[in-house]
Amino acid sequence: MSVPEATEKAPRRAGGVQSLERAFGILETMAEAGGTLGLSQLADRVKLPLPTIHRFVRTLVDLGYLRQEPSRQYALGPRLIWLGESSARMLGTWARPYLTDLVDGLGESANLAMLDGDQIVYVGQVPSRQSMRMFTEVGRRVSPHCTAVGKALLALMDAADVEALLRRTGMHAHTEHTITDPQAFAAELEQVMERGYATDEGEHELGVSCVAVAVPRAPSRIALSVSGPATRMTDEMVARAVPLLTDAARRFSDDLASGQPWASSVLVAGRG
Repeated sequence: MSVPEATEKAPRRAGGVQSLERAFGILETMAEAGGTLGLSQLADRVKLPLPTIHRFVRTLVDLGYLRQEPSRQYALGPRLIWLGESSARMLGTWARPYLTDLVDGLGESANLAMLDGDQIVYVGQVPSRQSMRMFTEVGRRVSPHCTAVGKALLALMDAADVEALLRRTGMHAHTEHTITDPQAFAAELEQVMERGYATDEGEHELGVSCVAVAVPRAPSRIALSVSGPATRMTDEMVARAVPLLTDAARRFSDDLASGQPWASSVLVAGRG
C-alpha cells in the first residue's frame, strides 16, 4: 500500500496526534515521489485541502525538513540528512540480535551494510568467535560491485540506475577475481535476483568470501551478510547460511516495520 493510501484510509492509532501523523505523512509522500513535489500535487496525493497542506508545508520549511525550490516546488530539506545519519548509526544497534543469531548459527562474522550514495558502508558487525576471523570496521566504505552486500542491493535497482552508478564509480579490479565488465556484472545481478542471495568469492579481498541477502521492505537499502576465510566459506556453508540470512532479514524487516526494533536489542542485552 502506498503512503497516500495509508494516509487516507488507515485508521488512526488510539491516542495518536493527527497533526504529527499528517506531517510525517507529507514527508513520506515526498520521499516516495522522489523528494520533490508541487503544492497541488502534494495535496492531491495526501488527500488534504490545499490550505491545510500549505500550513503544514510552511511549518516544515521553517523547521528545515522541507525547502522551497526556485521552481516553487518543495523538496526534502537538509535537516532530514542529520536525522538519517543518526538513524543509520542506530541500525547497527537494532540489527545486533540478528547478527548475533547468525554468528551463533554459523560461526562466522555477520555484518549489516547499507548503500549510501554510490558506496557501501558497514553499519554493524558481530565478529566470529574463532581465532581466524573476518573483521570489518563499522563505518568502512567499499565499492558495491565487488562485495556481496553491494550485489544484493544493486540487484534490486533498475538496470539504468545501476549502469549510471557504475559509470560514476568505475569498476576497479580489487583482486584478480573482481568483475570489471558491465555486461558480466549485469548477468551476475540477474543470477542474484533468481536465487535470492549474492556472493563475493575473493572479489574484494583475496582469501575472503561472503554471502549476503537484502533486507526486504526496509526504509533504506540495507543487507545482511556472513563472511569468513574462503577455506571455511564452502558451498556447504553457503547453503547453510542462505536460509538463516533470509530468515534474519525477514525478522529484522518486520521489527523495523513495527516501529519498535529496540525491543529485541534490549532483550539480547538483558541475556548477556
